[in-house]
Amino acid sequence: MIKMTKEQLINFETDIADCFNNAIIKAPVHLYDGNEEQMIDIFKNVKSEDWIFCTWRSHYQCLLKGVPPEQVKQDILDGKSITLCYPEYNIYSSAIVTGNIPIATGTALDIKRKGGTNHVWCFVGDMTSETGTFFENWKYAINHDLPITYVIEDNGKSVCTDTKSVWNTDELYFAKETRKIIYYQYQTKYPHAGGGKRIQF
Repeated sequence: MIKMTKEQLINFETDIADCFNNAIIKAPVHLYDGNEEQMIDIFKNVKSEDWIFCTWRSHYQCLLKGVPPEQVKQDILDGKSITLCYPEYNIYSSAIVTGNIPIATGTALDIKRKGGTNHVWCFVGDMTSETGTFFENWKYAINHDLPITYVIEDNGKSVCTDTKSVWNTDELYFAKETRKIIYYQYQTKYPHAGGGKRIQF
């Protein structure tokens, strides 16, 4: 896999933000910022044969899994930012809330049934981690001891709404690392979608 540095990841997203803010990209984009070190640390344990399941925000996962930056950028320019899928790299992204979770869990079940040695990594946001779909899949994976790790990326946002305010709570249910879960918080300079400027296409 291609190793990306923190600076390379930041520069990639900055370039994509500039392209979006200059109306070069005529489709939604969801950008990362502020979690480069956490992502690099997670991918130290990801093998080339492992599966990666992402949400609509998946640029860093694709780059860290080894997809060439020029290929990722071209697909984003072509309007596929929120649905980046690379079967040859075992990467699947879904723009549907919770859409990646059951597919990831099913893939892990298939690996176990076939006696495989690869692993599934399923990335979700903080609001998604509060859904019934997430809880049921996590419980199934625990009870069947599936080769899967769910990564909860908590930026405190659900579109434009504070996740904790929605649920009237001071702490998310999975705001800690537990069995088959990695949890981390980060703050981003970008809004939920877009590059931070109002664009008229």
